[in-house]
Formats: sequence, structure tokens, C-alpha cells
Amino acid sequence: MTDPEFLDSIARFYYPRLTRLFPKFMKGAASKKLRGQVKDVHDVKSMQDVIAVYMDKMIHDTTTDLSNSGMDSLKSDRSYLFVSNHRDITMDPAFVNYMLYHGGLETLQIAIGDNLLKKPFVTDLMRLNKSFIVARSAKGRELLQSLKLLSEYIHHCIETGQNVWIAQREGRAKDGIDRTDPALLKMLAMGKRDLPLAGSLRQLHIVPVSISYEYDACDVMKATELREIQEHGSFTKTDDSDIKSIVTGMIGFKGKVHVAFGKELALTSDDPEVIAAQIDDQIVNNYVLSDSNYLALERLMQDGMVPLHKLRDIPEPDEIDRGARKRFEKRLNAVDPKLHRHFLCSYANPVLNKLGIVD
Repeated sequence: MTDPEFLDSIARFYYPRLTRLFPKFMKGAASKKLRGQVKDVHDVKSMQDVIAVYMDKMIHDTTTDLSNSGMDSLKSDRSYLFVSNHRDITMDPAFVNYMLYHGGLETLQIAIGDNLLKKPFVTDLMRLNKSFIVARSAKGRELLQSLKLLSEYIHHCIETGQNVWIAQREGRAKDGIDRTDPALLKMLAMGKRDLPLAGSLRQLHIVPVSISYEYDACDVMKATELREIQEHGSFTKTDDSDIKSIVTGMIGFKGKVHVAFGKELALTSDDPEVIAAQIDDQIVNNYVLSDSNYLALERLMQDGMVPLHKLRDIPEPDEIDRGARKRFEKRLNAVDPKLHRHFLCSYANPVLNKLGIVD
């Protein structure tokens, strides 16, 4: 509660306009407010009660609708490994956690990459919110040992009645194409190496989760990165890149958000690619498309970037709400034209993914 950068984030969250005008004064106000909120915090549960207040405000300020499906299939006496698509660094697990919290189910242990722990206050907050570390920066034997330990910990969590969240792949799907990395499944099985792959994973009670955003708060940042990779072969992150993505993801406009819980996987194959495809089928099929997805595809079709003969069941232009069209055009017009293709593709690809057109 004394970290200047953390207090600045809290001040901008609660008092965005005043913080721009009186940053030093509002940091003090944020510190006072925060101390009042955490004075009764004595364990993880009471800390999550405080976090829920922040989530409620964020949802009110940045979404127009938040919904879920599939929770009726979850058993309160069973713990699950939720494997979700990955669009936002912190909001993906936060929205899943929010649904479980309000559904009266056990909240999540959350897997996060060690690349996110460059700021001490971020590390502290992640640990307070039941997060554990995935060693993305380790190499060689150290990496192998870290992955084995990680897998053992996830198995331990499930065995002791704790739900776990992990992304289906390393890094966010910046192009809007959700695909599970088979290497993730191999890692998850390392904790029970005495069992076949399917037998080990079966003990984790894997449930695919599909998170849909009408608008990606980081869409322009992602388009910028994809364009730079296309032109120069790589993208160089700064020390603050991930923090900027976290903050933008939290405070940026999202519109409609839907969290779809799938069915627990019935595993019969020991082939990680087959199991990855099972997860993908549920994530893609349960993804809720928005007008923004169809409008992006419509624009790409107008520009001749999509094979029209492969498209089916696409809404006609007059079927899309005028207000939604106006909001989309306003957002697109604010984007550098050089980024338009990557920007549009990130929104259109979920439609193409459902149609089985993208690789």
C-alpha cells in the first residue's frame, strides 16, 4: 500500500479524471481507501471478497453484459482443471473466477507466467489471489524440472479439492485463433508419469472454457505487434509491455462478455494432439460470436480478403443492429489504417474458426 506505481493504478481505477489533474493528492486518497478496504482481510477468502468489489466496478464500467453458460454441469463436490482460450492476461482467469465465486464454487488457483512478475506489487497481488508461477524463462534441465514440479502441484491442487485455471497455450491468441498446444497436455501429465497420458489427465477433470469478448481492450496493441512481426520478423517487448496490457485489459471497454463452461473431457486417447483437438472443439463451438466479429468479416469480404464461396450462415448486413455497426465503425476509424488488416482479422477469425476455414 506504499508502492507508488500500485497506488497510481488504484487512483486511476477509482478516480480517472481527478488523478490526471491531481496525481499526488489522489494517490493519497487511493491509499486511504485501500487501507479501509483491507483492514478486515486476514486470509485469502477475505482478500477475494475485496477483489470482488473491484471486479464489480470494473464490470460496471467496462462491460455492457456479462453472462455464462454450462455452470450447471459443474459438480460442487469435484475440483476441475479449467483450460481456457487466452485473450487477456488477467481478465480471462478473473472472469472465470468471478463466475465460480458467485456460483458458490471453489475459486481458482491461477497459473501465470513468470514474465508477468517484473513489478513487485504485481507479484504480491498475484500470490494473494491464489496464483502460482509458470517458469517461462527457464531453459534446459531447469525448465524440465520446473515443468515437472508445476504438473505435480496442479495434480496436488485437484486432489485436495482446489480448482485450477490454465491457458490453452503460452501467450495470448493475438490473431483471434484459439488453439490448444499439445505440449501443455504433455506437461500436465508429467505429475503422474506412472500412468498413460489419458490416465494422468483424467485425474485432473479437465473442463474447456471459452471466453468471448465483444471488444478486445488490447486490440490495437495486438495489431501493432502482429504487424511488426510481419514486417520485421519479431516484436521487441519493453519492460512495461505486459503491465500496460494488464492495465489496458482491466480498464478498457469490452462490451458483451460471455464465459462458457464446457463438459468434462472423456479421454480415451493417449495422443496429445487428439486431446488438444477435443479441447479446441468445445472452445470453438462454445465461443459466442458478437456483431463485432461479423462486422469485421464483412469488411474483409468487401476488401476481397476472404474466400466468399466457403462462407455460410453469415448474417446479412441489414440483420446487424445499426448501433452495433456505428460503434464498430467508430472504433475502426480510430485505428491507424496500416493496422486495419490485423485488427479486422483478429475479430473475424473466430467466425472463420467456427466455419473450419482457418488452419
